[in-house]
Amino acid sequence: MTAKREPTFRESVDLMFNRAVALMELPPGLEEKIRVCNATYTVRFGVRLRGQIHTFTGYRSVHSEHMEPVKGGIRYAMGVNQDEVEALAALMTYKCALVEAPFGGSKGGLRLDPREWEEHELEMITRRFAYELIKRDLIHPAQNVPAPDMGTGEREMAWIADQYKRMATTDINYRACVTGKPIHGGGIQGRTEATGRGVQYALREFFRHPEDVAAAGMSGKLDGKRVVVQGLGNVGYHAAKFLSEEDGCKVTAIIERDGALIDETGLDVEAVRNWIARHGGVDGYPDGKYIADGTKALENECEILIPAAMEGVINLENAARIKAPLIIEAANGPVTAGADDILRQKGTVIIPDMYANAGGVTVSYFEWVKNLSHIRFGRIGRRQEEARHQLIIDELERLDAHLGDNWQMSPHFKQQYLRGAGELELVRSGLDDTMRSAYQSMREVWHNRQDVTDLRTAAYLVSIAKVAASYRAMGL
Repeated sequence: MTAKREPTFRESVDLMFNRAVALMELPPGLEEKIRVCNATYTVRFGVRLRGQIHTFTGYRSVHSEHMEPVKGGIRYAMGVNQDEVEALAALMTYKCALVEAPFGGSKGGLRLDPREWEEHELEMITRRFAYELIKRDLIHPAQNVPAPDMGTGEREMAWIADQYKRMATTDINYRACVTGKPIHGGGIQGRTEATGRGVQYALREFFRHPEDVAAAGMSGKLDGKRVVVQGLGNVGYHAAKFLSEEDGCKVTAIIERDGALIDETGLDVEAVRNWIARHGGVDGYPDGKYIADGTKALENECEILIPAAMEGVINLENAARIKAPLIIEAANGPVTAGADDILRQKGTVIIPDMYANAGGVTVSYFEWVKNLSHIRFGRIGRRQEEARHQLIIDELERLDAHLGDNWQMSPHFKQQYLRGAGELELVRSGLDDTMRSAYQSMREVWHNRQDVTDLRTAAYLVSIAKVAASYRAMGL
């Protein structure tokens, strides 16, 4: 008897798409149009480095242009390939539709290990890759807008934006060609934390609904819940930090590439992050128990499991041993389609990647709008808001003086109420509203349709319906 074959990431996305469209009444032609990837550009370019020419292979895939520009990150990793990029582009289409960001889906990748190259070498490679994409309008404020992904960050986005500016010298909107830039390079406050913050807001919204919490076999709020985090990169770090510092969660395990740390009393996320930055891994960290096989910690007892790094870490081999009643997919595709079947049969609730890690593209949308409007959020209205609040404070102070010891304003109320919302507060507010609205659209389908038993199928149904409506509006 042969073992069941693990589906690839691309196959997992297609299987989950097919499961959803089987519950819809789409014309076959429209179903096919939504499913397939519109185009993938493959580029192989050479860069002279270390005394010789090195050839690199990169991709930019456009899944759907039902809305433009199309949106999606660029990742640097040795495992980058066409199938992976196309699957990620498809997820971006559905993700943008779910959170109502007005973009189609795209994705890019460059096959290299960024740790093997010096900063000036990475800049040369990035600029050449950007050049190849820009001259084909695969980076453009109105057509295709990349963002950071695994292996890239603010630095690479700044290089890409500058390369675009050099090639499109008269485009006044050049900064909108890419998002995830540094604050002083046209970025927006809150973008670096956005995906991790979105995971926090998603969990907060989930725990606002006792019916949903009960479906996962739990009760109560986030406070005191045990959390296992796989991957303490940008997303995992911010999610773990905010959940532990602001919501009272206990991070009982942190899994990294060289092993895992376990402490049932709760790990100090900031201290672990600083240790990793200095030593390159978690081995040797003085607090908590270290185990070399970090994947085993995925099977630890906890209430919330957050896979925040690579796809496919929860698969046919380990799915049956996962004990967490709630999994929130902070990474793209961390649960394979085969593992998803096993976990659903066990009653595990999975908050899907399409929704859970949409914080990044949501705040990227805000950054893109900021770049096109050429003005910082809050600049026009903040002081007017404070002036209106001052009127109320003046009246309260007059009442305070009149009543004497019988009544007085609460400490710090005046300071907190008077301060108008700046860019960071507005970004967080917009992200929170987006995550709440998107979750409510999913749970409405989840609870109101007997043929929908999980949030992932609900998410696909909501997003595919929106993409289909856009195509119909275009006359297709």
